[in-house]
Amino acid sequence: MDERDGVTTVRTDPGRPPVAVRTPHTVSGREKLVFALIALLGAVGWTMIAVVRGEHVNAVWFVFAAVCTYIIGFRFYARLIEYKVLKPRDERATPAEEFENGKDFMPTDRRVLFGHHFAAIAGAGPLVGPVLAAQMGYLPGTIWIIVGVIFAGAVQDYLVLAISTRRGGRSIGQMARDTLGPVGGWAAMLAVMTIMVILIAVLGLVVVNALAESPWGVFSIAMTIPIALFMGCYLRFLRPGSVTEVSLIGVVLLLLAIVSGGWVAETAWGKDMFTLSPTALAWCLIVYGFAAAVLPVWLLLAPRDYLSTFMKVGTIVLLALGIIIARPAIDIPAITSFGKHGNGPVFAGSLFPFLFITIACGALSGFHALISSGTTPKLIQKESQARLIGYGSMLVESFVAIMALIAAAIIDQHLYFVINAPAGVTGGTAEKAATWVNSIGLGGNPITAPEITQAAKDVGEASVVSRTGGAPTFAFGMSDVFSRVIPGDSMKQFWYHFAIMFEALFILTTVDAGTRVARFMLSETLGNVPGLHRFRDTSWRVGAWISTLVVVAAWGSILLMGVTDPLGGINTLFPLFGIANQLLAAVALTVVTVVVIRNGKAKWAWIPGIPLAWDLLVTMVASYQKIFSSDAKIGYWAQHNAFVDAKNKGLTKFKTAKTPEEIDAVIRNTLIQETLSVLFAVLVIVVVIAGVFAALKALRAGHVDPEVRDGAVPSQIFAPSGMRVTPDEESVLAQWLEAGLDPEGVHAGERVHA
Repeated sequence: MDERDGVTTVRTDPGRPPVAVRTPHTVSGREKLVFALIALLGAVGWTMIAVVRGEHVNAVWFVFAAVCTYIIGFRFYARLIEYKVLKPRDERATPAEEFENGKDFMPTDRRVLFGHHFAAIAGAGPLVGPVLAAQMGYLPGTIWIIVGVIFAGAVQDYLVLAISTRRGGRSIGQMARDTLGPVGGWAAMLAVMTIMVILIAVLGLVVVNALAESPWGVFSIAMTIPIALFMGCYLRFLRPGSVTEVSLIGVVLLLLAIVSGGWVAETAWGKDMFTLSPTALAWCLIVYGFAAAVLPVWLLLAPRDYLSTFMKVGTIVLLALGIIIARPAIDIPAITSFGKHGNGPVFAGSLFPFLFITIACGALSGFHALISSGTTPKLIQKESQARLIGYGSMLVESFVAIMALIAAAIIDQHLYFVINAPAGVTGGTAEKAATWVNSIGLGGNPITAPEITQAAKDVGEASVVSRTGGAPTFAFGMSDVFSRVIPGDSMKQFWYHFAIMFEALFILTTVDAGTRVARFMLSETLGNVPGLHRFRDTSWRVGAWISTLVVVAAWGSILLMGVTDPLGGINTLFPLFGIANQLLAAVALTVVTVVVIRNGKAKWAWIPGIPLAWDLLVTMVASYQKIFSSDAKIGYWAQHNAFVDAKNKGLTKFKTAKTPEEIDAVIRNTLIQETLSVLFAVLVIVVVIAGVFAALKALRAGHVDPEVRDGAVPSQIFAPSGMRVTPDEESVLAQWLEAGLDPEGVHAGERVHA
C-alpha cells in the first residue's frame, strides 16, 4: 500500500502494479460552484413545473429539473451510500474475476457492462407506465419519477448489486434465504420466481403489441441478433479490448438495419416474410428467449445489450435535445379530474396507490433487483464500479420515464385518450371515439373524427384509435417532437415507425436478460432441494438447459394467454405486473435493510428502510383493492364474478367478450390473476415479517456479519471506477503498460489463489 498526496494505491502482489486506487473524499471550490449552479437551475425548473405553471408549462423545464436533480443525487446521495454503507474495496476479487469461466462469469469493461445493465433493466416500465399515468396529470408522475428514483429505485439497485457482488454473485432469492432464515428465505424464493415469470411475460407482451403487423420493426429487430453475434466474436477473438472500435462498427450496422427495415417493408416479399401475427411473434420471442439464456454471455447477451444501449440512450438524448429546440407545451393539466376522482378510462383506480403502481420501473422496480443480483454481479470488474452501474443506470432509466411522460403530455389530450382508452370504451372507430372523448369533460377544443383519421395518416397508420399499451403514444409524441425539429411531409411517419422499433428493441433486451436471470434463480432454488445439489454448479450445461426450458415454458404460457386475452392482455396484465414488480422491490429492500443492520450499520438502515416502508404501504393498499374491490373495473374477483354470471345466464356476448369462448377465457384469466395477487401479497408479508425478526435478532445479539464472504481472494486486475478515467487511475494504467501487462486481461487459469 502506497500513499502520496492523499491518494492511496493498493498492491496485492509485490511483483505486479497496483490493483486499486483510493482518493480522498473532498469537493474542490470549483466543484462546489458548479454543483451550486446545477442546483439553482434545477430549482428554477421545479418552480416552473410545480409552482408557476401558467396555462401551459413548457416541456423544457421538465428536462432541466430532471437532469439537474439526477446530477446532484448521483454526486452526493450515492456518494453518501458508498462512503457510509458500502465502502468498496477494489483489492478484493469480484465474482467475475474469481470464477471466470467465459460463459456466465467474466470481467467485463465497465462501459460495456453499463450498457448491458441498462439495457437489461430498461424495459416496458419506463415507457408504458408514465404514458398510462399521464391520465392523472403531469405533476404527480413527474415528482414520483424524479424524487422516487433518487431515494428509492437507484438506492435499491445500487445496494443489491454491491451486496450480491460481495456474496459471490448470488441472486436476491438465495440472499434472502441466507439472510432471513428458511421460512422467509423459501417464501422470498417462491415469490421471486413467480413474480419473475409474470414480469417477463408482460415485457414480452409489450414487444408483441409493438411489432405485430409491422414488417419494418420485425426486420430491424431481427437484424440486431446477427450484429450482436458479430460484435461478440469481434471482441472475443479478432480485436479483444477494442470497445470503441467495435462500438462504431455496431452503431453503423444498427443504423443500416433501421434504414433497410423501411426498404424491406415496402417490398412484397418483405411484407409477406416479416408481417407476423401476435401469436407468431410470441412463439418467436419464446424461441429467442431460450437461445439467449443458454448461449455464452459474451456471444449474444452482453454485445446485444451494449448495442441496444447506443440506440436507447442516443434516442432519449436526441429526444431531450429535440424538446429543448422545439419547446413543446404540455397539454394536460397538472392534476386531471381522473387523478382526483380515480375514474380514468385508461385504467381505473385512485391516484394513491395506482399512480405509483402504474409508473413502476420509472422510479422503483423490483425487476432491477433480479438483474443487479443476476448477470451484472457476475460481470463487474471492481466493487467501486457498482455506483456507476447500479445507481447511474437507474437514473438514466428514470430520465427515459420522464421523456415518455413528456411525449404523452404534449399530445392533444383528446387524442391521448382516443389512443389509450380500450376499444370497448372508444367504440373502435374515429367517429365513435370522437363522440365519446368529447363527452368526458376534457378542457380545450373538442376533436373531430376527420382530425383523428388525419392524425393516423400523418404517422402512416390506418388508425390510432385504442392503440393501447403505451408504445404507440410514446411513438406519436416522439414523432411530433422530431418532425418539429426536422420538418417534412414524410418525416413524421419515419419517426413514428422508428420509435415503434426503438421501443421494441428497448424492451426485448429485458426479456433475454430476465430469462437468463430466472434460469440462475431456478438453478439456485433447485440446488437447495436434497438430491439436486448439482444445479448449483453454473457450469453444468444440462442443468442450465433444463432450468431455462422450465422458465421459458412458464412465462411463454402466460405470454400466449395475454396475446389471446379478450380484455386486451396488456390492460389486465399490466396492473398485476405493476403490483408484482413493486412487491418484488419490497422483498429486495427487506433483504438489503437486514444486511445493512447485520453488517453493523444500523444507523444507516433508514436509507433502504424508508423506501421499503413506502413501497409496502403502496403495494399492500393496491393489492387489497385488486383483491376485495367490488368495482369490476378494479377488483379481479368482481370482474371474474361478473363474467361468471353472464355465462350462467347463457349470454354469448358480454362487454369486450364477443363469443362464449372469449367469456370463458376472461373467467380463466381473472381467476389466475386473482390467485396470483393473493399469493404475491401473502408471500411478501411472510418475507417482511421474517426480515423484522432477523433484524431484531441481530440488534439484540449485537451480531455483525463479515462484509465479505469467507474465502475471498485478492484481485489481480485493475479497472477504472467511473466512465471517465481520473488522473490517478491514468497513472496506475501507465504502470501496467510499462510492465507489459494488460490490466484487465488476467484469466482464471493464470490466477494464483490465496
